[in-house]
Amino acid sequence: MITERTSIHTIRRLYLQLLYRCNFTCKHCFHGERLQHADTFTAAQACNLLGRMHREYATEAVVLLGGEPFVYKELPRVVRYAKHTLGLSVEICTNGYRIGPRLREIAPCIDLLRISLEGAGATNDRIRRDGSYSAAIESIELARNLGVATGATLTVNRYNIDEVVELAQRLQTLGVSQLKLHQLRAVGNAAQHPDMLITDDTAYTDLRYRLSQARLEIEVILDDDLSEAPACSPATGTETIDRIEADPRGALTMSCKAVGRDSHAFWYDKDRDRIEYRPSAHDEIALGIPDVVYGRV
Repeated sequence: MITERTSIHTIRRLYLQLLYRCNFTCKHCFHGERLQHADTFTAAQACNLLGRMHREYATEAVVLLGGEPFVYKELPRVVRYAKHTLGLSVEICTNGYRIGPRLREIAPCIDLLRISLEGAGATNDRIRRDGSYSAAIESIELARNLGVATGATLTVNRYNIDEVVELAQRLQTLGVSQLKLHQLRAVGNAAQHPDMLITDDTAYTDLRYRLSQARLEIEVILDDDLSEAPACSPATGTETIDRIEADPRGALTMSCKAVGRDSHAFWYDKDRDRIEYRPSAHDEIALGIPDVVYGRV
């Protein structure tokens, strides 16, 4: 269905939000009130979508997220299907809070464990949850001991922008291979916390300068709003795109900039195992929303 309506034949990665439920209520979370919703993929539905994307769009990798994927009871079944049956590269994005037992269970199937952090110590806990920073660091250390590669992600905001270099240095000492930085967008919970938004773009220029001067060994990736890289054209203008994201309802979104905005033109019907085209005047194709381009420091 996607190919029939666009020129897209290949989608390299599926970002699969398994559920909305989370053990955190982060102040910047793009899900907002949907964190309280019960929508979820069953393991069978998740595996069906993975298989369809692999067969029809040559998808070679899956990124599992939520909500919080480690509270998803059938996570091991989905991970093993992706890795052992389909041969996909498997990445899991998590808050890293008390995930030890389940991480040990599925560690051999994980290619990258990406931990979300929003600052060093108290700043992180202020945005995410008390005790979340120390728990995340413990999970990074456990993953290292289990032989699982680790990355991290941070959403740059007014309260943590001055701690990015410090956090990168700390993560570097822990053997984290990559730190991915996102710009905060006023959707979900962030729309209720406008104090977190950065309104002076020179702050990003200063951040880029400090990162360039820090001589970091860890790879730092910035989205185009932080890096000043030109945004690419809407995904419909190419035969291959990097990603598509499925939310727990089945809505499919091709651009990071459309996630959280209900701008999807495609849906995965979970019960019928098929992708449907449901256009509107406000979908990402009609609006020409470009995807996010990432650049390195």
